[in-house]
Amino acid sequence: MRRHLIRPAAAVTLIVTTPVATWGFMGRQDAAGFDPSELDYLVRPFGIPAGAETAIGAAAAVLATGAAVLLGRASRPGPDRFDGRWWEVIGPLLAAGLLTGAIWRTVTAGVIGANIGAGLAMLLGGPLVAGLVLWSLGRGLWLARDRRRGPRPPRGGTGTAGWRPAAGQGT
Repeated sequence: MRRHLIRPAAAVTLIVTTPVATWGFMGRQDAAGFDPSELDYLVRPFGIPAGAETAIGAAAAVLATGAAVLLGRASRPGPDRFDGRWWEVIGPLLAAGLLTGAIWRTVTAGVIGANIGAGLAMLLGGPLVAGLVLWSLGRGLWLARDRRRGPRPPRGGTGTAGWRPAAGQGT
């Protein structure tokens, strides 16, 4: 893989595997003490055995951890540093992924009667997930636009007095 694609691939891997790891580690949330044929489902869960669900969750967690370590190490100071402002995009997407994995487990839980938890999860969690994704989309577009505009002065009160924009970049 080309070097400039490693960090975006790690960020996507981290974002995609987070809800899968949450889903796998939460396990089935079915009502205890009832035969599966007696349970009611708002949405039927995937036909995956419980042990395989845990294995899928563990594999996703390993991938997520590796991607997080790679991005964390790339965020350290150095000449080829990962721009830390992109964590403002990745962080809310990780939170949205955690919520999505938990909401999916709640919606697919087998219950006796009405699944009130699924209704609450969708009513409260759905807008929260949507808000987090929209925030990340807006911030990502802002950062992408900002990157095309050229170098910016460093933030903070020290060391900015002698900063000048690159040739042809305006004031």
